[in-house]
Amino acid sequence: MPGYLLHQGATVLCMHGGQAQATVPNPHVKVSGQQTVQRANPWTVSGCPFATGSGPQPCISAQWTTAATRLKSGGQPLLLQDSQAVCAPNGTGVNILTTQTRAKGQ
Repeated sequence: MPGYLLHQGATVLCMHGGQAQATVPNPHVKVSGQQTVQRANPWTVSGCPFATGSGPQPCISAQWTTAATRLKSGGQPLLLQDSQAVCAPNGTGVNILTTQTRAKGQ
């Protein structure tokens, strides 16, 4: 499905509220003056509160599992607003709260 392209300044949170951030922005394609991001590159997660004394561990990274099917840069699919990711080490997803609203992809 078509969706807005994710960019470096998008607000992405793990399911527990930790801030996810792209580790390798794509220098070849920019939207609203900010670099887009490709599916292959992991994101870091900071501030995840999901921790207990004996059990769950906070999210530390997120790896994207879906991305654009028709829009690529450098041979890699770009991330869209409806892309999905899995956080490590606990396997939960992410919420994409805000992104630019000028350029769409599919």
